[in-house]
Amino acid sequence: MDLHRHPELLDRIAAAYSLGTLRGGARRRFETMARESPTIRAAALVWQERFASITELQPGEAPSPNVWKRIENQLRAQDRPAADPEATTMLQALRRHLGWWRAGALAGALASVAAAFVAVNLSRSVEDREQQLAQESQQRQQLAAQNAQLNAQLQQRPDIQYVAVLAAEKDNSQILVTFDPRRNSLTLKRVGGFQGAPDKALELWALQPGGAAPRSLGMFGADQVVRLQAAETQLREVPALAITLEPVTKPPGVPAQGPILWKGALLQTST
Repeated sequence: MDLHRHPELLDRIAAAYSLGTLRGGARRRFETMARESPTIRAAALVWQERFASITELQPGEAPSPNVWKRIENQLRAQDRPAADPEATTMLQALRRHLGWWRAGALAGALASVAAAFVAVNLSRSVEDREQQLAQESQQRQQLAAQNAQLNAQLQQRPDIQYVAVLAAEKDNSQILVTFDPRRNSLTLKRVGGFQGAPDKALELWALQPGGAAPRSLGMFGADQVVRLQAAETQLREVPALAITLEPVTKPPGVPAQGPILWKGALLQTST
């Protein structure tokens, strides 16, 4: 199947590949197509960027002291001997060694003690249940707070509208360029080595359709990750991007004076 004709299917497969749920022969076929197609490769890189922005590990939390208290109460309740067998044994012994009238009186006293014992246990059970309900309420509040924090993180993740994979002509280095319309931000991430020079700078260009003069999107240094401010109108209908090596003294926007180091097609994502 030609995935280029089915952008929605390509988007779902690229998401599954980046998440790790695409396995076996399907994963190998997708990797083969990605090596041959910049569009498929860019779709996978977009989803990898999305997943990387929301997979921050939550801080570990120690169990609440109430959890250990509940465990201790349950162990203590298991070790507590039952009241009924002891009461039966005592009553039989009294009947054997005492008269029926004394046995009846002592049995009444024993029943009172047993009733008091049951009342104490019932009170403890009520207290334990109230404590359990309080703990469950606290856990629900913590879960709600965690959900709110996760929603905030999802709102802060970048919304990628354009993507480009710029390849070098002289080596195997690449630069991934993504555009976030909510922040009007271009992010450039370099993969591979590049040796900068103090008197040199890099400049990003938007190559215009119809042979029009390229438009400068900003100059930057040799950092591995760079962010530039840009508007969506500067990228609309732009077929490709390029990066040139320029003197640091060259004003931005002046026609390029140095060679092209990286170049690649600019693609609009399907989301």
